[in-house]
This record gives sequence, structure tokens and C-alpha cells, in this order.
Amino acid sequence: MRKKRSRSKKKGNAESETNNSIGLPVLRPNVAGIDIGSQEHWVAGPPKADGAPNVRVYGTVTSDLNKLAQWLKSQGVESVAMESTGVYWIPLYELLESRGFEVLLCNSKQTSNVPGRKTDFEDCQWIQLLHSCGLLRGSFRPSDEICQLRALLRECSNLIEERTRCVQRMQKALDQMNVQVHRAVTDITGTTGMSIIRAITAGERDPIVLAGFRDKRCKKKIEQFAEHLRGTWRQEHLFNLKMNLELYDKLNEMIDTYHQKINELMLALEPDDRKDRQPPQHPNKAKRKAIIKRGEESMRQGFWRFAGVDLTRIDGISTGVASVVFAEAGLDLDAFPTEKHFTSWLRLAPNRSISGGKVLKKKRNATGATRLANALRMAASSLKNSPTALGAQFRRIARRKGFTVAVFAMARRLATLIYRMLRYGEDYVDKGAQAYEEQFKQRRLRSLATTAKQMGYELKPVGAAA
Repeated sequence: MRKKRSRSKKKGNAESETNNSIGLPVLRPNVAGIDIGSQEHWVAGPPKADGAPNVRVYGTVTSDLNKLAQWLKSQGVESVAMESTGVYWIPLYELLESRGFEVLLCNSKQTSNVPGRKTDFEDCQWIQLLHSCGLLRGSFRPSDEICQLRALLRECSNLIEERTRCVQRMQKALDQMNVQVHRAVTDITGTTGMSIIRAITAGERDPIVLAGFRDKRCKKKIEQFAEHLRGTWRQEHLFNLKMNLELYDKLNEMIDTYHQKINELMLALEPDDRKDRQPPQHPNKAKRKAIIKRGEESMRQGFWRFAGVDLTRIDGISTGVASVVFAEAGLDLDAFPTEKHFTSWLRLAPNRSISGGKVLKKKRNATGATRLANALRMAASSLKNSPTALGAQFRRIARRKGFTVAVFAMARRLATLIYRMLRYGEDYVDKGAQAYEEQFKQRRLRSLATTAKQMGYELKPVGAAA
């Protein structure tokens, strides 16, 4: 009996500590907290007059979500906070936002340290308490129109990744038959490579005939080309090649359909004053030809009409990277007061946690793998051999600190340029690698002159004395 009494006493003390919230000033009393789940949502509204918990539980079907929103209205709730749990939060978030509620989507790191035993009943009250005290910060989420565009672009990127895996499986089937198409041509998905693969699946086995599909600009002689196309022609590998080719064609059709839908959505979002205008010509002649060759000129023009700026003017930013920027960040960057806030949101800012005057050991952040940050890293890595100012800056950092640091630093630099273009409408103008090297040289000379002056010396050119 004594043990039972002590347990019940401890339990009562824990509940009183949770509900009293001594020492935390309530800044917003009319707020609610929701613990998201796959089968049920626990909702904590403003506490009752006597301080008792005001908690309800609802299912996840649409009718239950409507009842949840109605109950929040009856409680006088103005703002709602919830955790980002999988994709289960999306239907409720969109419903509450359409009903006029202010919805905060919070990172689970901000709400995970719940005092006492962790239960759904306690979690929703803890979220409500933190939100009422102003201790929660909502994650960035673009407008509803941009979210529609983002959903399509993300699924389209998934199809593109699946198409890449399909190409890899086709190359594997060819390698298993010792048909070295990838050594005969640079890209097996090009005109020559796909013509050879389609001829093989159609039944052609003569290497001389297969070599006849090569482009006229190919430097290899037809006999050398044909030597790479002699295979064992095993039936199981031919069947795998045929099936993956059919899947490749189907994926291409689906990707084209997605691109049409995306273009329709972007066309509807274009401002009226830019619908019939032609964007300025791309200043980089080589990049302009590459965009036209890949068939992305119409996409570049559509992005300009949509955003009012041409992000492909920045070296390393392709139309694919620009689409990721628009889908993930949108056009309105007012949520980020400065470019440092923007790069910090992208996890492209150095992590220098300091405690007791010392920099703590760096820890890998699981939230650093954002889609936009990954796209900017890929764009930064393409600057390695670029004859531009950004390319010169990449090579200078790579010589001093290594390739990995250069990719991170230039990804941050690209994010800064994108922020300036979208926020202030500034066009990026490349000054060239030579001009950048000269500017860096002058900056280094000024630094050396300052150091010499501090030590009591004067820095002069070699021929100055003569």
C-alpha cells in the first residue's frame, strides 16, 4: 500500500508541474498545439479557466479534420503549431490554412524534449505551452501556388532519377554481353547510342551494320567502332535490355507530360506585364548555345517571364537548378531579412557552435541535405574548369583548402547571388577570370602593404629604386 501511495503522489506532482507552467510568461493565450499521427491527431487548445487540460483527439479522415477545425474555431484559437511528421501533416496544414488559421510547422528538435513520460496527451500540451510562450519558430513554406509547382517538380525529378537508373541497367545488360557501347560513344543516351541499342533490341547483330549508326563527326574508323560492338548476345541479357528500353521510353513520355503540366502552371503564374515580352539574350555565348542544344531555351524564357530575372546568367546555374530554386524557395524571399539568413536556412553556413569561449566539435546535421543545397553543390562543382570569375574563385579556394571546402564555399556564393537577384532584381554580370585574378592580386598587395607598415617597413615594387 505504501508503494502505491508513493507512486500516485509522484504522478500527481508530475501532472501539476506540467499544467502549472510556473515561470513561463504566456504571450499568446489563444493558440493550440497538435501532435500529428498517422491514425489520430491529439489537439491541445487553450487551458480551461481552472487550469485543467483542454485536449481532444481526432481521426485522420477528412470529416474528422473538419471537426477538428470547427472545434478550434469554437475555442477562439488564432494560431496552431504542429510538428513536421512525415507527410501526415500536409492535409491538416492545408485545411487549417484555408480556414484562416495561422499555422506554424515546427521542427521536431524544438519540441522533442518533453518533461516527464512521453505520451501523445503530454506532447500536444507541451507544443501548446511552447507556442503560447513564443518559443516556437515556424519553418519556411512558400505560397500555395509555389507549393503546387514544387509538388510537380519534385515528382518529375524522381522520374528523372528513375530514368537514370534505367540507363544504368541498360548499360549493365550491354556490359554483360560485352557490347561496349559506352566505349564507342561518349553518352549511350545520345543519338548514336540509342540508335545502336534500338537496333540491337530489333534483332540486329552485325557489328558493321551497328557501327553504321555512328555520327559522321565520329573520329573513330568504322572498323574500330565495330570492334566494340561484338557481343555474346545471350538471350536473358537481351531481354533485360529490351525491357529497360521500353521503361526508358515510358519514363520519357511521363517526364514530357510533367513538363507540359509544369509549363501550364508557370504560364498561369506569369504576371500580365511579362506574358508577351521576350527575355534579353543570354550574355554568355557558349552557355547560350548549350541551352539551345539541350532544348531548354523555352524553359529559360518561361522562367524569366515567371520570375522577372534570369538565374542562368549566373555561371553554374542551369535551367534544372533554376527550377529547383523556384520550387523550393519561390519568388518571395521576404521571410529571410538578409542573405545570411537565406544561406543559414540552406545549411550552407559554417557551424561554429561556441561554449565557454571555445568552438565545439562539429557535428553532422541531418537536416543539411536539402534539395536546393544539393543542387547548388552540384552547380558549384561544375565551376572547376569554368573560365569565369566564379571559376577563378573556386580554383583559388581549392588550391588553399581543398575541393570539398571549395564546393561548399561556392555553393554558398551561388545562394548569395540568387538571393540578390530574387530579392532586389539585380542582374549578375560576369567580370571574367582575368579581372578576378587582378582584383585578388590588388587586394593581396594592400594586405601585404598594411602588414609591412605595421612592422615599420614600406612595401615598394622591385623597379621603384632604379
